[in-house]
This record gives sequence, C-alpha cells and structure tokens, in this order.
Amino acid sequence: MTKIRIVIADDQTLLRDGLQTIINLEEDMEVVASADNGIAAMEAVRRFRPDLVLMDIRMPGIDGIEATRRLLDEFPDLVVVVLTTFLEDQYIVDSMAYGASGFLLKDMPGDKIIQSIRDAAAGQMMLPSSVAGKLASRISLLTSGYHKPRLAGKLKRQGIAFTDRERQIIQLLLESKSNKEIAGALFLTEGTAKNYISIIYQKIGVNERSKAIHCLKELFADE
Repeated sequence: MTKIRIVIADDQTLLRDGLQTIINLEEDMEVVASADNGIAAMEAVRRFRPDLVLMDIRMPGIDGIEATRRLLDEFPDLVVVVLTTFLEDQYIVDSMAYGASGFLLKDMPGDKIIQSIRDAAAGQMMLPSSVAGKLASRISLLTSGYHKPRLAGKLKRQGIAFTDRERQIIQLLLESKSNKEIAGALFLTEGTAKNYISIIYQKIGVNERSKAIHCLKELFADE
C-alpha cells in the first residue's frame, strides 16, 4: 500500500504530537517529519519530499503563509493544507492565493481530520463551512468595485499584480511606516513583513525603499 507521506508544521508541541499519533495509527498514511516553524518546515519538505504538509499559520520566523508560498513555488505538486484556529479572512485569501489546498480547523474531531487529509491528498479542496463563508464574503468584496478600473488597467499594462496583504503593506509604506510599525499594524512578525516588502520590491523592479515608494505613489496615484 502506498502511504500518504506527511509533514506537520506547528509551533505547539502538544498539537504536533497529537496529530502525529492519530495519523500514524492509519495504515494509509505516515508522518515523516514535524517542524515548529516555517524554516524548519521548508527544510523538512526538501529533505523528505512528502505528499502533503499540514501547515500552521502563526509560527516563529517565517509564518505558514510565506512558507506555503515558497514551498509551492519550489514543489508545485505538493499539497499544503492550512491548519489553523484563525478565521481572519485575509489569512484565507493569502493562503488560497499562494496555492493552499484548503483549511483544517484545529478543533475538528480526529476522524474528520484523517478523512480530510485523505480527501486533500486525492485532490479535493478542503473548506470547512465557516472558512467557506469567510472566503465568499471576501470574494464578494473584491468583486464589488474594490479595485478601481484605472489602477487595475495601469497595473495590468505593467504586468504587476498585488495580493490584498501586499496592498495593505503598500499603504503603510506610503505612510512612511517602518518595518516594525508595519509588522505591528498587521500582526505579523517583523521578518514576515520584510519578506512581503521584498516581494513588492521584486514586483516593481527596485531594491531601495525611497525608489519603491516613488514608484508605488505613481502606480497608486489614481486611487
């Protein structure tokens, strides 16, 4: 029998151990590694090449959303299921935008978690009803005129697209906020905020903050 090979990434030891115990009781799956932060999760995936990662959102160093983005850039066939207690819709949008295959809530019964892992490994999208409701609300907002046509056209012509999280960071950059202030305002680690800012810099082709702000002011002048 081919087993589903799984990496668990969560900064709570009790949760990691509990998930590993119930997963390893199943004949068709096994935990090949566990990690307590995003960097360790990426290292585990590179070493063990699992089929699926259970990825917590809030972890030290690199958070689960950024780890998901990096891993799926490197391993497009990897299945990442976000494991969370948080229903904040920005996390949902960011995770889905980066290619996550769905969400599992940490308070779900063990048997449902096991079945959800099987379903995700088989290619199904995992969206508990509470998560689906949040996602539907966000999609409704995004399609109700949130992006102004002139700005959307300008970005499209230049081949640039920003996620909602990146737009939040851009707004704070334009307000001359420091990395620490941006991280605090968005409840991110400073390292995660720096990662997002680096991505924004790459998208607009600059490597200095003053140049980035000048460029972003021009791009967002019509808003």
